[in-house]
Amino acid sequence: MKKLVSSILLLTISFMGYSQIETPQPSPFAKLEQKVGLTDVTLEYSRPSMRGRTIFGDLVPYGTLWRTGANANTKITFSDDVRVDGQSLLAGSYALYSIPNEESWDVIFYSNTENWGTPQVWDDTKVAAKITVKSYPLPFDVQTFTLDISNLTNGGATLDLIWEKTYLGIPFTVPTDNKVLASINDVMSGTPTAKDYYAAAVYYSEENKNIERAKEWIDKAMSMTEKPAYWQLRQQSLIYAKSGNKMEAIEIAKKSLEGAKEAGNADYVKMNMDSIEEWEGM
Repeated sequence: MKKLVSSILLLTISFMGYSQIETPQPSPFAKLEQKVGLTDVTLEYSRPSMRGRTIFGDLVPYGTLWRTGANANTKITFSDDVRVDGQSLLAGSYALYSIPNEESWDVIFYSNTENWGTPQVWDDTKVAAKITVKSYPLPFDVQTFTLDISNLTNGGATLDLIWEKTYLGIPFTVPTDNKVLASINDVMSGTPTAKDYYAAAVYYSEENKNIERAKEWIDKAMSMTEKPAYWQLRQQSLIYAKSGNKMEAIEIAKKSLEGAKEAGNADYVKMNMDSIEEWEGM
């Protein structure tokens, strides 16, 4: 009996000395973090591959709720309140479910993110938003299920879903403008720096707001800067051109061009040369 116990102990100790074999997961986990305007957006999901299978209409049946990925439910997190297809989504995390069809999909943002796949019991009260999105055929196969965030602007982006020969884009907007304007109003009521005036001016110009106010602020920023950089002068020239002061814009662009040449920045050299040619032709 003692010999049997000793043998079992030796066998156990022997096995404990071996490393566990690690192999690739069939649907590896992925995490994507993207800043959209001033909002942090995070995607966490598992990525199955085609592996010779027909996906939509077969492996993933049409008209049936799908986890939109593999393994645990796909999760998307927003740091701010956002809007999807005109519907409000509060800041937080959502499971991303979908119902694929041949020409369009229903996409569902579900407030319970703790499920493995689809919920055993569906709860309509946890549906934070449900939208219908047109799907588009691709001329080639995308072997691995892919989620991405593209078409970035200050005010929004597109959540892309791509797999097999199917693409759909889910546009969403973020509250950048409200946050920036509140910040500008707060800073301008105090003691703004040259950097503050510059940032406010560029934002107003890029978002097509009060261009005369943008001109006022960019002039203030330049007057407070001992030697404006060529990239700062570039923005000043664009604001002057947008405000209708083309001749002054050309003179400022020439200064930016000179600085860009000294710095060896070919991109700014070309941009300034193109702008000067355009404005001189007007």
